[in-house]
Amino acid sequence: MQMSSITVRLMSFAALGLAISVFQGCGERTAETASEAKIEDSSPGLEIVSTTGMIGDLVRGVVGDRGDVVVLMGEGVDPHLFSPTASHVRRLLAADVVFHNGLMLEGRMGTVLGGEGGRIERSIAVAETLPESRLLHPDDAGTHADPHVWMDVTAWSSTIESIVRGLCEADPEGCDTFKANGRLLRDELASLDRYARSVVDSIPQDRRVLVTAHDAFGYFGRAYGVEVHGIQGLSTESEAGLADMNRLVRMLADRGIPAIFVESSVSEKNVLALVEGAASLDHDVVVGGELYSDAMGAPETWEGTYPGMIDHNVSTIGRALGGRVPEGGYREWRESNGSEDAGDPPGEAAG
Repeated sequence: MQMSSITVRLMSFAALGLAISVFQGCGERTAETASEAKIEDSSPGLEIVSTTGMIGDLVRGVVGDRGDVVVLMGEGVDPHLFSPTASHVRRLLAADVVFHNGLMLEGRMGTVLGGEGGRIERSIAVAETLPESRLLHPDDAGTHADPHVWMDVTAWSSTIESIVRGLCEADPEGCDTFKANGRLLRDELASLDRYARSVVDSIPQDRRVLVTAHDAFGYFGRAYGVEVHGIQGLSTESEAGLADMNRLVRMLADRGIPAIFVESSVSEKNVLALVEGAASLDHDVVVGGELYSDAMGAPETWEGTYPGMIDHNVSTIGRALGGRVPEGGYREWRESNGSEDAGDPPGEAAG
């Protein structure tokens, strides 16, 4: 039976407990590392470009060996601030299909992704294919919907349909393969979603408060029942106001929140300022860990995959806020529970 790339990666990790160096194509190949390669020397299948690793990992799982996927924005890259180079634009124009997030996530790339004068034949904004009712519209964002849909695993899984559709249009002969891989991928993400819910449910109710560098976790909060506070707004181009900083410091102290979190693609200075502010009010709050918000982890690592990114975030949050998290995170939980929802994850409460 044919297995999606994410299924293979999960099996490899469970067996080895190491990075997925044995799995060809894990993590993300970015345009920075691949931009010098000639397109005609790539795989004989589809030439596909995705803007972010979160999109690229899903596309890779659906396309299988019928295409080559290049990710423009790699580890630690902030998509809100990313500016495409000439080589990036050439790749976009040469691709058989381009998958991007939309909802203004890519910011400065918007004019290029919008069509570049109509020369990008297939450019699909996967987040914009979701029903309006599933999108968040924060009060301070005006008409701008929150673009960070991937933080809700179920919502992100819904974008697979648009990926399958786009690949089928570009390669009709592979459509049955894409549909089969898409079904397997949705099953994998359903299991990942159950893990996230079980970990969050194990966190004491009064500790389910997530404070991060910018407002990237709104969908996570809605999906899993967590109160979310971002120091900056939806875009990292926004600035944190002094009044907002003071409000968050007071909230941390008044409610005894034990931990706050930095992000891999955002400066940690504002988070550290909150730690200092809370200390001035005689409340010790620690940095509970680094979360992946707008970019995944390094290529060739578990965190460099979408399931690994979510596993890392959920497990880091769970441990820091007092939840029960298995030592091996999602991979251990999945090995124990299979594809069925078996309730709380094993492991002791973090305190």
